[in-house]
Amino acid sequence: MKKYFLLIVLIHFTPLLLLAQTPVDSLPVVVTLKQSIAFALRNQPAIKQAGIDKLINEKDIDISLSSWLPQLNSTNQYQHYFKGGPVNAAQVNAGGTAFREFSSLGAQINQTIYNNEVLQASKASKYSRLLYSQNEVSTQINVVSDVSKAFFDVLLSQKQLNIINENITRLQRSLKDATSRYQAGVVDKIDYKQATIALNNEVAARKQTTESIKGKMATLKQIMGVQAGKDFALTYDSTRYEQEAVIDTNQVLNFNNRVEYQLLQTQKNLQNVNVSYYKYGFLPSLSAIGAYNLLFLNDNLAHLYNKSFTNAYAGLSLTIPIFQGGRRLKNLSRARLQVERTDLDIINQQNTISTEYVQTLAAYKSNYTNWQTLKENVVLATDVYNVVSLQYREGIKTYLDVIVAQADLRTSQLNYYNALFQVLSSKIDLQRSLGTLPVE
Repeated sequence: MKKYFLLIVLIHFTPLLLLAQTPVDSLPVVVTLKQSIAFALRNQPAIKQAGIDKLINEKDIDISLSSWLPQLNSTNQYQHYFKGGPVNAAQVNAGGTAFREFSSLGAQINQTIYNNEVLQASKASKYSRLLYSQNEVSTQINVVSDVSKAFFDVLLSQKQLNIINENITRLQRSLKDATSRYQAGVVDKIDYKQATIALNNEVAARKQTTESIKGKMATLKQIMGVQAGKDFALTYDSTRYEQEAVIDTNQVLNFNNRVEYQLLQTQKNLQNVNVSYYKYGFLPSLSAIGAYNLLFLNDNLAHLYNKSFTNAYAGLSLTIPIFQGGRRLKNLSRARLQVERTDLDIINQQNTISTEYVQTLAAYKSNYTNWQTLKENVVLATDVYNVVSLQYREGIKTYLDVIVAQADLRTSQLNYYNALFQVLSSKIDLQRSLGTLPVE
C-alpha cells in the first residue's frame, strides 16, 4: 500500500515540481535599451507567433515530403451473402454452390518513383523555409524599431520632467527673492505675482508630464510584451546616447539588405516552382506497388477463418494525364502572370526603398544639424540666466528679464533633448531603410 501511495503522489505532484523549476523570464529593476529589446524579442507575442508560423511550416513541409516514403495500407472486409456469393474454380468443377461467407485481409504498399506534385513540394520546401525565416526577421525588425522609439519617447518625457523640476526649483527661488524684495519695499507686488503665475504654470506642466509618462510607459510595456503590473525604471546615459547618435551617412544603399525586398525575391522563386509544376504537368506519375491478400470462404461463419487462399503481387503503376480540359495550360498561363506581377512588385519595392532612404537620410542630417546647434544654445542660455539672476539680486535687472532668461533656458534644454531623441529615432529609421538595423 505504501508503494502505491508513493506512486500516486509522484504522478500528481511531478508536473507541479517541473512547472516550479521552469525559469521565468524577468526584467531587472532598472532597464537599458538593449535589455528592453532583448526582452521584447523573447516575449513579444508577434515574435512568438512568427516562431510558431515557422514550426507550422516545417510540419507542412514534412507532411508534403512524406509522400516520398512508402505508403502502407491494410484493407480488410467481411461479407455475408444472402443470395449467391463468391465462387472459386473448385466449386464450379464440383457443381457445388457458392459460399455464403466471405472475408479478406490484405496489405498494400505504394512507393512513389516520380510524381509532379511531390516533386513540387520538394523544390518549394527550400524557399518556403526561407520565406518564413525572412518573415520572422521582418517581425523582429518591427519590434526593435518600435521598442527603441517607445523607449526614447519615455526617456524624452522623463528628461522633460527633470527640466521642469529644475525650473520649478529656480522659480521657487525667484519667488522667494521677489517676496523678500516686495516685503522690503524695494519693488512692488507685480514681481511677486509674476513669479507666482510662472511657478503655478510650471507645477501644472509637471503634473501633465508625469501623467504622460505613465501612458508612454504602458505603451512601451505593451510593445515589449511585459505583463501588466510589472514596474521597472529606464536608465539613461546621455554621453553614451550622444555617441550612438552618430552614423555614417556615406553608406551605399543595397536593396538586397532590405528584408521586404528579400521576401519578394523568395515569393518569386516559389512562383517559379509553380510555373515548373504546371509546365511539366503532362508527365506521367510512376509508382511501385505491391499487395499481399488472404481470402477466406466458407458456408459456415464459425469455420470461415479455418482455411485461407493467398494471393500476392508486385508491379508498377503508371498514370498518364491525357486530357484535362485545358486546365494545365490555363494554370501555367496564370502562374506566369503571377511571376510577371511579382516582377512589378519588385520594381515598385526598389522605388519605395530608394524614396525611404532619401527621406530618412535627409531627416537624419536635418535633425543632427539641429541637435548640434541646440547643444550650443543650452550653454548660452545657462550663462545668460546665471548673469541675469545675479544682476536681479543686485537690483540691476528687472524681474521680467529673469522670467525671459528662465523661459529661454527651459526652452533651450527641452529643445536640446527633443532634438537628441529625434536624432536617435531618425537614426533608427535610416538604419531600417538601409537594412542594417540590428535585431540581436
